[in-house]
Amino acid sequence: MDQEKDINQEKVVTKDEILLAALKLFTTKGYFKTSLVDIAALLGMENTSPIYHHFKDKQMMASQLYANIFDSLNISVDDIRRKNQKASEQLRGITDLLFRLTDDAPDVMRFILMLNLNEFLPDEKPILETAAFIKIIKIIKDGISAGEIRDIDPLLINAYFFGIINNTLSMVLCHALNKKADTYLSQTWLTAWNVIIKK
Repeated sequence: MDQEKDINQEKVVTKDEILLAALKLFTTKGYFKTSLVDIAALLGMENTSPIYHHFKDKQMMASQLYANIFDSLNISVDDIRRKNQKASEQLRGITDLLFRLTDDAPDVMRFILMLNLNEFLPDEKPILETAAFIKIIKIIKDGISAGEIRDIDPLLINAYFFGIINNTLSMVLCHALNKKADTYLSQTWLTAWNVIIKK
């Protein structure tokens, strides 16, 4: 009877709650230092058995996070491209999105910018080969063709432009810059755009 009572009192958690807890721990403690026990504890569970209802291991969680984050990013890039014609407008929209995510969903941005994903997700595509980033390279190529962006290798343009953006956001995420990301948006955009604009 007591055993039946314990089973009935086992905390019910959703797949999304588990993923959010895993994301928080992967991006603060690190993937390899996070255990299923840590994830269960963060969710207020006494054991890991409810996690196994949704995931067989933490790599499965990491793969699901990767898929969710990069699918969502891809949808957002599509939306930005649909709403804006010029490459400059599209890149500005993507920049705005990344700064907004840094303020509103910092763990997502830590996952994208600060984790070495191929260390624990070796079978996933590198970030530059995801659908979202292939579309960003297309935006850059279109900007070069339209005469908006300097005519050099699109991958170099990507590295120059997003190097500035990503370094600024990384500094916000690790608190080297102590204000919200939005505070630095205008000056970072101007600096990054001035590096790639055709003059």
